[in-house]
Amino acid sequence: MSTLETGQAAEDKACEYLKKHGLKLIEKNYRCRNGEIDLIMQDKNHLVFVEVRYRNNDNFGSAIESIDKYKIKKIVATAQHYLTYNKLDIPARFDVIGFDASLKPNWISNAFNEI
Repeated sequence: MSTLETGQAAEDKACEYLKKHGLKLIEKNYRCRNGEIDLIMQDKNHLVFVEVRYRNNDNFGSAIESIDKYKIKKIVATAQHYLTYNKLDIPARFDVIGFDASLKPNWISNAFNEI
């Protein structure tokens, strides 16, 4: 499986996992000049911007650990663009789902306060 296919499989698995936990899919792979957000979902009255990460091994850190300050800055800027472009004024949060080779999800809600 190519890297792109593996990434897409992880995003699909994350989406299904979050749906089972009560979130509703709004959009996949939102792109603008600032970057990309893998999943945009709704959790009750919150809009949830989800970053999905996959690592085949942890030689260079876990999937969650692979999100650095630069990546967080890009995700936040992209989310701000989405909210502005769509004229939305609702609470938002940033979640991360990391997968290892077994594709077992590690979900961190409100992740940017945790990372």
